[in-house]
Amino acid sequence: MEEKQRIIQELVPGKQITLAHIIANPDEALYEKLGLKPAADQDRAAIGVMTVSPAETAIIMADIAMKSAGIELGFVDRVSGSLIITGSVSAVESSVQAVMAYCENTLRYETVPITRT
Repeated sequence: MEEKQRIIQELVPGKQITLAHIIANPDEALYEKLGLKPAADQDRAAIGVMTVSPAETAIIMADIAMKSAGIELGFVDRVSGSLIITGSVSAVESSVQAVMAYCENTLRYETVPITRT
């Protein structure tokens, strides 16, 4: 009889932003698949996607993003550490930059470069 192998997986979170990406002028289908409002006007010209560890930091990131520019909150998950924001390209870019600056300079998180498509 073959002995079963036991695998233990654990998450050892660091203080880090693992993804910061801006999607400029996404197709309307992407908004719909994500459950966001379709890009019907200039205010929906970009989507910002960020992930963070520890996951609860996503709440702080959402607050900073909303206060720093005229964006709308698409999704925030304090369990997975995901944040999605929408708005004009310039508003999303400003919000992502503000979040990154706060996390890096105030919270002392490791960050990644902001990427863009």
